Amino acid sequence: MKHKRKLKLSVWRLLALIYLAGTVFGSLLLILPFATKSGQHTTYINALFTAASAVCITGLSPYDVATHWTLFGQLSILFLVQLSGLGFMTLVSAAFLIFKKGMGSSSRNAFMLDSRGKYNGIGTLLKRIVIGTLICETLGALLLMISFIPKFGAGKGIYFSIWHSVSAFCNAGFDLMGTAENGGFVSLTGFTGDPLVSITISALVILGGLGFAVWGDVLDCKFNYKKFQLNTKVVLIVNAILIVLGTLLFLLFERATFSGMNFGKKLLASFFASVTPRSAGFATYDYTQLSDSGYLLTVIYMFIGGSSGSTAGGIRVGTFAVIMTGMFAVFRGRRDINIGKRRIDFSLLSQALAIFAAFLMGVIISVLAIDTIQPEAEFNEVLFECVSALSNAGLSMSFTPHLKVASSIIIILLMYAGRVGILTLALALGEKKTAAEIRRPVDNLLIG
Repeated sequence: MKHKRKLKLSVWRLLALIYLAGTVFGSLLLILPFATKSGQHTTYINALFTAASAVCITGLSPYDVATHWTLFGQLSILFLVQLSGLGFMTLVSAAFLIFKKGMGSSSRNAFMLDSRGKYNGIGTLLKRIVIGTLICETLGALLLMISFIPKFGAGKGIYFSIWHSVSAFCNAGFDLMGTAENGGFVSLTGFTGDPLVSITISALVILGGLGFAVWGDVLDCKFNYKKFQLNTKVVLIVNAILIVLGTLLFLLFERATFSGMNFGKKLLASFFASVTPRSAGFATYDYTQLSDSGYLLTVIYMFIGGSSGSTAGGIRVGTFAVIMTGMFAVFRGRRDINIGKRRIDFSLLSQALAIFAAFLMGVIISVLAIDTIQPEAEFNEVLFECVSALSNAGLSMSFTPHLKVASSIIIILLMYAGRVGILTLALALGEKKTAAEIRRPVDNLLIG
């Protein structure tokens, strides 16, 4: 008697497959004739690229969203962004809840443990995420309407407000502001000195980049910092440091770029510039005009990204914090990695370094490949594009429309790897039954 072998699909493989399926589905929507405005032509590779960018909530686009896509095409992109922003993990949770499928212990832990380590159930988790997302996006849209309706009119102003609120909270960076005369995307450069738009977009980006676990913990603890989990404290502190430090450095580095502004506008533009590279994709000034120092700082911020379990990308704030504290602990000859009054296991440092190395290798290989495919391209544009894609930042130095087919495929793969997560992707591809590990004899290598 033959026994049928059951295909065991782990939560990690399921997550990777859903992102892939979402990308293909989105490309089929965008390749439809009525998704493109009259007189415009969409190739399948560019439809796939745009769908991947939306599903991976990146924001890179080979076309101007406002002028290339019809209302159907624009709403398809926004639908993909919102779906991914809510988190495919919560959608998978809902599917398991509705169809009452069995879960393994690891999958159940991944879905049902909340920020306090308590089992609340998938339904409660899903409800909290959906309600929290809708509240933030609604408030953001209402605030943006104050500036957008007088500028664009009632109908267009409301539509633009909803679009940019969803895009900002999901850290997607897609916009409807059109292109400049030189062919570069305008993004929010027309609102550089508008405090309401800049601060509202920044607040939405920050909230989306913190993640559901963090602000769920903040609400559970009723804003009592002493009761916060270590992860929440680290994410909030590191985010605050990066924003303040970035604001001051951009203010210093971009004196020429901000030369025509008063101090208030310079401060606002610097603040926005320190927030948006960490996965948002919006810009209030032309990134081709960046100083070398500002360029490098932007690349570093894109690489770091936002919080784990959030709509942001990058290596994540927690990974960055573990690497930095681990480095200082090793340099000081400490046996333990201490953060505040807590000790971090050294195995976590190994995982953090693995993620960092994987991201770095991904960037290096992709830059080498695209430079080989398009030798005419500027190195700084290619590096910026690759880091932006892998970190799901969505910023560009107007290089995206000039990508060749092979280069586009590389960027698509980077966006996919960045969204699914290097660690999750590795688990999805390499997960197998645990076997008895044979421990080899210990030896040494010279390092440093």
